[in-house]
Parts: sequence; C-alpha cells; structure tokens
Amino acid sequence: MASEKEHDENRRPNQNTYLIDSENAGELARLMLQDRILTAGMGGLFPEFPQGAPLPAGGRVLDLACGPGGWALEVAFAYPKVEVIGVDISQAVIEYARAQAWSRGLENAHFQVMDVMQPLDFPDASFDLINGRLLFGFMLPGAWPRLLAECRRLLKPGGVIRLTETELTLTTSPALERYQALLCDALKKAGQSFSADGRHVGLTPVLPRLVRQAGFANVRLRASAVEWSIGTEAHYPVFKDWLMGLELMRPFVLKMESLDKSDLERLEQQAVAEMQQEGFCGLYSLLTVWGYKPQ
Repeated sequence: MASEKEHDENRRPNQNTYLIDSENAGELARLMLQDRILTAGMGGLFPEFPQGAPLPAGGRVLDLACGPGGWALEVAFAYPKVEVIGVDISQAVIEYARAQAWSRGLENAHFQVMDVMQPLDFPDASFDLINGRLLFGFMLPGAWPRLLAECRRLLKPGGVIRLTETELTLTTSPALERYQALLCDALKKAGQSFSADGRHVGLTPVLPRLVRQAGFANVRLRASAVEWSIGTEAHYPVFKDWLMGLELMRPFVLKMESLDKSDLERLEQQAVAEMQQEGFCGLYSLLTVWGYKPQ
C-alpha cells in the first residue's frame, strides 16, 4: 500500500480530494442540514468565548471550506459590523451561499471559490479570526501544516485560528458501526487519515499539536457532544444526515474497499433500519481547537 506521504505528493494541484462529489445537489442539501446540527450541538457560533467572540467592529472573518455558507451567514447576521468571507472549492455551493447572502440582505457576507489546500488569494494579516469545521473529509495529512502556516500568514497579530473536527459517531447500531469502520479504513487507504491502524479518522488527537507546531500560542480545547438517541431532538436531523451521507459516500467506499455494491447497500439498509429502532442510542462528539497568532 502506498504511504500517506506518497498519496499526498501524487495529488495534482487543485485536485478535489473531497470524499463526496462536491457538485452533487444532494450534498448541498446534506451540508445545509449538517451545518445546523454542528452549530446547535456546539452551543452556538462561538461557545468557547463566553464573553463574546474576539471580533472588533470593522474586523474580518474567514470561513474555510464554508460549504453552503450557513455558519458564515449566521456570523454575518450576528455581527453586522464584521466582514465575513467564505471560501470553498465547489462552484455550486458558493453560488448558493452568494444567493443566500443576497436574499437576506447581508452585505457583509462574501463568498469565493478557492481550494484551501492551495495558497489563498488574500494579503498578509487580513483576518481577525479563521474558522474551519469538519475538514477531515478532504484534507490530506501533509496538507495540514501548509494550511495552518497559510492561516498564520493571513491572521492579524493576536488573531484566532479555530478548528472543529470529529471522530464520527458512537452508536448501538452494529450495522452503522460496521459501516463507519469501512469508512475509516477507506480514508486510511486513500491517504486521508491520521489513524495508526485505520480504525478512526485520527485527526482529533493530533490537531492541538499541529496548531502549536504552526506557531500559534495559548492553544485550547473544547469538547461538545450531540446526543441523537431515539426520542431526542437531534435524532432525526443526524439520522437524515446519515441517510443522505450513506448514498453520497457509497462511490468512495466501494472504490477503496473490496466489496460488492449489493453487499454494501444491504449494510446501509440495515444501518438505516437500526437507527430507527426503539432503544437506539447515538453520540456525536466534536472537538474545537483554537489558538492565537503571537502579537
């Protein structure tokens, strides 16, 4: 099997490494749902700053791989004197985000097509805060130091880097657990995992160290969890996220794993059934890591 370094070096510039077709209309809908799940599950836009986000009037925020722009649009609404810029590799989601900003009259929200694994087209010291959520779906291990170095370049002195990642969910569904094991193994084989053995995504344990190594100071962590057991408010949204995600991730899993399509589809159907059974329990854990560019 090729090493992660070889996988990383063999990727062409601007090659989309997202494990789902980012131009798929179904993925646009799923990302809109996922964005709401994340913000609610984390406890708001900036729950780690109980005294208020470090966003001065006239400040600027950059949202990496912003998707349909849900978080960026909410920040622009909550902080009308702050400029919010979202970037994403997908033309379709950027067009959608622009349309949403226009329809809501958010003149301080802007969106551009950019690949965050490449140098970003902004001047040095442009932003007060840079945000990124669930970048594991496309980031290569070797690309993280480059992205963090780019974020350090783009932040003003004292500016904040803020990243939220996950290790997938913990559930009582044998089929979903089996599917997640296949997905983690597929990410490992694709060279898109920090896991030592392919049993996890593997990013959350190393993320704080990566941020410190990039030169950020006062690095801190905040954990949050979404319970999506049967009968909870979050059950249907997270279930719907999985329902759409199983179909959208199927090509990637089939490509990386030695499975018949019919076998994988049966596993997916069993997972869907088990997620709706009485007594189903699920927990979706998130880790936010943030740090400051030295003055």
